[in-house]
Amino acid sequence: MAITHLHHIEPEPANSHDEHHDGHHHDSDNATTTTTSTNPSSLNPSTTNSSVVPQKRKQSFQQQSTAVSRLRSLSNHINMSKQAELFTHDLVPQAPEDPLFGLMAAFRADTSERKVDLGIGAYRDDNAKPWVLPVVRKAEGLIRNDPSVNHEYLPIAGLPELKPAAQKLIFGAGTPAIAEKRATTLQAVSGTGALHLGALFLSKFYPSTDGSKPTVYVSNPTWANHKQIFANVGIPVATYPYFSARTKGLDIDGMLHAIRSAPKRSIIVLHACAHNPTGVDPTHDEWVQIAAAVRAGSHFPFFDCAYQGFASGDLNADAWAIRFFVEQGFELCVAQSFAKNFGLYGQRAGAFHFVNAPSEHAALSNQHIASQLTLLQRSEISNPPAYGARVASRILNDPELFKQWEEDLKTMSGRIKEMREGLRDRLEKRGTPGSWDHITRQIGMFSFTGLSETQVAALRSKWHVYMTKNGRISMAGLNTHNIDYFAEAVDSVVRETQ
Repeated sequence: MAITHLHHIEPEPANSHDEHHDGHHHDSDNATTTTTSTNPSSLNPSTTNSSVVPQKRKQSFQQQSTAVSRLRSLSNHINMSKQAELFTHDLVPQAPEDPLFGLMAAFRADTSERKVDLGIGAYRDDNAKPWVLPVVRKAEGLIRNDPSVNHEYLPIAGLPELKPAAQKLIFGAGTPAIAEKRATTLQAVSGTGALHLGALFLSKFYPSTDGSKPTVYVSNPTWANHKQIFANVGIPVATYPYFSARTKGLDIDGMLHAIRSAPKRSIIVLHACAHNPTGVDPTHDEWVQIAAAVRAGSHFPFFDCAYQGFASGDLNADAWAIRFFVEQGFELCVAQSFAKNFGLYGQRAGAFHFVNAPSEHAALSNQHIASQLTLLQRSEISNPPAYGARVASRILNDPELFKQWEEDLKTMSGRIKEMREGLRDRLEKRGTPGSWDHITRQIGMFSFTGLSETQVAALRSKWHVYMTKNGRISMAGLNTHNIDYFAEAVDSVVRETQ
């Protein structure tokens, strides 16, 4: 491309018809002129071969040398007049290190044999190893042996057979949203991609009376990535109270007050189950109160569902809140991840769902929404990855595999519950100062221990225990080999900081 530009900057002159015919462009300063003799002997082939042809070859060589020389000269001139730096260090600030990935790096660098990783957001077996679900292994084998499987692009909206299966999983097979064609689904790049797609859509189409963007409310605390995802598309972010440091449970009064006080038609992000990072979920009665507050403010619910089936071991129980909101006629969207419940962390499989409120034109509105979501997806990722989607789809659409998947979910959630009970029991038997019943009241992968930042720092420096500064631990990081050590460590730092 650079050479083409240089040719247009200084084109060669066309001298004659003969030169064009011969395929040569003579440089005016260096060309050697050949005089054609009128002597008949000049037409002799032997004369032509011995005189004219060598001269033409010499001309060609000279022309090539001249062209190369000129290109080098121009290249040197361009290099000497470099453009001033635009993206300076003053303009682009150093971004902070992601705290979770930084924690993982620090854990890997620790050489202690007793080190414990309680920051990881992925399931581990009793030997602290990643666990590939047996049903996933089986599905992968079926896919490998399927001659119809190829590596072609998926449609923009994703694997066709995954989308209806994902809808039934999250909303229930008998939901009116599906029957009335009020639900649209796109395969997404796991939960993060689904959240981004939804945020991008809302930033462009969320109705406003004064032209301003709505405010999105996320829980305090919430998953670390929520705020950045919405801020990246220009949606202002605010928080609502969620965790009570006093009770180590849900601050339902503070949450309801904030939702009722939020500007009309705000966006409310809700964790469907296994709240991250607290592990505190509303009861059914509290969900009813939350729905009433959202309805009163004409707010838009945006559910983040990363742990369906992983939280309680029951797929239907973990989807209760979403299904209740749909039954109540809410217009809403859902970010659905298959990372945790299928163990497909690195495959980035998930789905984004949008549900219209019941109306005469709901199906048509849904069609328009689907078209715009598809357009956004095309410009963002073109089309989603296939492998993880094929694995999830194979399991969701095969009754035998689905049943085995439910058993695998019970295995994971069951081990998490055992670790909760074991940790609480060990701390209480030691008489560790404070109350520890919240460990078993919480649910899912994470527990908000209530440990202070000072205590967390002591656990890391003295005991080689790695967890986030806010006191969150991944229960999946505990096992029968390290739970006694961790309980001893917690007891020690709590007593030291009394």
